Amino acid sequence: MALRIYGNRALKTLPGKDTRPTPSRVREALFNIWQGQVQGCRWLDLCAGSGAMGAEALCRGAATVTGIEQSSRACTIVRQNWQQVARPDQSHTVMRGHILKCLPHLQGQCFDRIYFDPPYASELYHPVLEAIASYTLLADDGEVAVEHQVNRVLPDRITPSNPDPVNPPFSLEIHRSKRYGITALTFYKSFDRRGHCD
Repeated sequence: MALRIYGNRALKTLPGKDTRPTPSRVREALFNIWQGQVQGCRWLDLCAGSGAMGAEALCRGAATVTGIEQSSRACTIVRQNWQQVARPDQSHTVMRGHILKCLPHLQGQCFDRIYFDPPYASELYHPVLEAIASYTLLADDGEVAVEHQVNRVLPDRITPSNPDPVNPPFSLEIHRSKRYGITALTFYKSFDRRGHCD
């Protein structure tokens, strides 16, 4: 399957249905919404798939891009795609493994923009959003975008159930939602923040 991103650059994809790239219409809409906020940002790509979203972020000037992907074959494709588009002053890394096992290893890091696109039928939505809040992975003015089917209802607020007393977490609250056919993007921001993430 041919996949093209910003600047009409072609990316590699896995054959078959192992990954489901974000539709180009949704990808373009997201970067229009985040226009002016990607340049120089720290980007986290969860369930990275082919790496198209992270590659687009690199093309638009993200300073760092970090991805998590469970499939080893997909990780290889992601690395190749990111190496192809990254400039020498940009950094990128891909973590292979189950997302809920990888996220704790990111504690202590902060991301300005987080894109989360799990398999639509998965039950990862709530636990992953809770982990983002628990490990304080979102920068103070950051935003999480969650891709999902329009018939899935996401919680208005995510509050960690087991807060860390040493590094107090924050909660996430829906900031806005957009629909694109059968696909929706729901955006979360942090609120009631007691920790600090520069």
